[in-house]
Amino acid sequence: MNKATNNMLRQGLLAMLVMLVSAGSALAQQSLFFSEYIEGSSNNKALEIYNPTADTVFLDGWAFPNVSNAPSTVGEYEYWNTFPEGAFIAPNSVYVIGHPEADSAGIRVHIDHEHKYLSNGDDGYALVKGDESSFEIFDWIGSWDGDPGSGWDVSGISAATKDHTLVRKSFVKSGNQFALSSFGTDENNSE
Repeated sequence: MNKATNNMLRQGLLAMLVMLVSAGSALAQQSLFFSEYIEGSSNNKALEIYNPTADTVFLDGWAFPNVSNAPSTVGEYEYWNTFPEGAFIAPNSVYVIGHPEADSAGIRVHIDHEHKYLSNGDDGYALVKGDESSFEIFDWIGSWDGDPGSGWDVSGISAATKDHTLVRKSFVKSGNQFALSSFGTDENNSE
């Protein structure tokens, strides 16, 4: 091989390597996220988690810690909520955490995991991977910063986390690691 051909091969291999690393990074960014939040009347409440990947995700090591109204330590979770042993989410499927006394004709039939202490619109939840002392946040509903009043504003709607169902827009393929960032201020910048 001459020197010019050798350099072209190296550049081609380098370009392919960059493409493979970029593709791997894009896939790594896809992970579980909250796809729906239901805060309805009485106990009609649920959190839906979506798996946008091509792999089954086992929920061992995942949790959904929360605060209830005004946390005793601002910015830190109060309650560490885990999933049942062996729980998983199939590829491109959802996992529903619902109130055990939800309306059986609606939410109840879709529940995968019962959680009695779901929000009244002003309790912040995060979707995390890790343990109680060391974890990575993958998504938020609200925040752990304190009581927002009746609820957080979403898409320009006051206290929209109270008595509403929030559904992630279809183009969203991953969670938002920054509390309240997905809520936006209007229809255009809200997820």
